[in-house]
Parts: sequence; structure tokens; C-alpha cells
Amino acid sequence: MNSVKVFVLMAGLTALLVGLGGSFGGQGGMITAFVLAAAMNFAMYWGSSKMVLRAYGARVVTPAEAPELYAMVDRLRQRAGLPMPTVAVAPHDQPNAFATGRNPENSVVCVTEGIMRLVSREELEGVIAHELAHIKNRDMLLQTIAATMAGAITNIAHFGWLFGGSSDEEGSNPIVGLAMMILAPIGAMLIQFAISRQREFKADAVGAEISGRPLALAGALTKLDMAAHRIPMHVTAAAAPLAIVNPLAAFGRGVGRLFSTHPPTEERVAALQRLAAAA
Repeated sequence: MNSVKVFVLMAGLTALLVGLGGSFGGQGGMITAFVLAAAMNFAMYWGSSKMVLRAYGARVVTPAEAPELYAMVDRLRQRAGLPMPTVAVAPHDQPNAFATGRNPENSVVCVTEGIMRLVSREELEGVIAHELAHIKNRDMLLQTIAATMAGAITNIAHFGWLFGGSSDEEGSNPIVGLAMMILAPIGAMLIQFAISRQREFKADAVGAEISGRPLALAGALTKLDMAAHRIPMHVTAAAAPLAIVNPLAAFGRGVGRLFSTHPPTEERVAALQRLAAAA
């Protein structure tokens, strides 16, 4: 069901891109906007590991420097059928973790110092398994594609704004064109965020399968969510969505949750509890 939802959302992004491109720039304008967005996002995709580690101030650790953490990651990645990722630690008191990298062969799993002080061993295993699930699911590639399409939609809207949109075409409605230029980028962003939320649910499920402890992951998520609202973390808004819980604690309610990159923690916990009960 998660994969079906993501497919539908990606189809929505595609339809929005094609429709907007045809309205304002024709095929040539759509291709130009897509190429510009792709160049930017895939440059970030290829260099994501270094940029994200820098954003979090994290450093790579060796087995000698963090033997227990390294052994835990190694054991869980073997269970997941993945190559050994680079292991890193970020010097933040807020308990959190993230994964990055363009593919399983060039991936990084990073935890903060705070998470190793707060959660139990079983809960930490659940968190690391969640991050390995992101790598196994190739979520970085999917998110980059979604970001590229959303960026192309925004580019087309900007081009339409700068060059007058389709107002010179026979039968065109300038009010409709203006509304499309404003609303299409917002719609693309909402779809992109919705895809991100679905991938978090998927990573929770696959992570629970890898660790074999869905309730441990649920317990960790509850602790991390509470801590994110109490302990600040200085990280850029661009890097924040990679973490297992949003380190900026920007969880909305009602309409506000549409603009969140993560599902509400209580919904994630409930889903994990259902998995545990089914098992």
C-alpha cells in the first residue's frame, strides 16, 4: 500500500509537470526547466554524504573509536543484506540519527551523541535499522527524483511569471495562468512532502523487520520526538528532513501537517504497534 501511494504521488507530480509545462513553456520550456532542476538536485545527490555530514558537524568514526556502535551497525547491515556503510557521530545533545549517500555502496549512517545517552541498546538497534531501511529502499534516489520534478515545476512557474505565461495565446485566461503559477509550486511541494512521509512509514516497517523489534523502534521514536521539542539542534532546514525525527521539531497539526516531511510520531508508533501485534 505504501508503494502504491508513492506511485500515485509521483504520477501526480508528473501530471503537474506536464500540464504546467505545456501551458507555459511548451515541450521545450518543460525540458529546459527539468534539466535545470535535475542538474542542481543530482549534483546534491552525488555529493550528499559530505554535504550532510558537514551540515550536522558529524565526523566519521572507526571501529577502534566506537566499537559497540560499529559492531551494531555491522550486525544489522548484514541482516539487511547491505554492504557496510560509513559510520559517523554528530556532536549534538539532541538524540537523533540519519542516513545519507547516493547508493548502498556509498552510504553513511550517523547518530548523535545524545541518542547514545538516551535510548536503550534495543531502541538504538531499532533506530539504526530504520536508517539502514532508508538505504535498502534507495530513498535518497527517490527523494532526489521527486525534488527534481518539484524543482522543474517551480522553474516553469517562474518562467511563466517572468515571460507573461500563456496570456498571449488565443483563448487563454490570464487569471487562471496566474493562479497556476502560484499554486503549482505549492502543490508540487505538498506532493514532495507527502512522498517523504510515506517513505518514513516504509522505513519504519522495513527497519522493524531488520531489527525484529518494532516496539523498540516505537519506544525510541517516542523518546526522540519528546527530546526534539526540548533540546534544540542547530542544523540547516535543508538537512533536517533526513533525520529520523525532524530535529527542528516542526510537526504540524491539521493543515500544518501537510507541510511536514515526517508523519506524526503517534501515527508511526501506532503502525509499529500493529506490526508487533500481527507478528
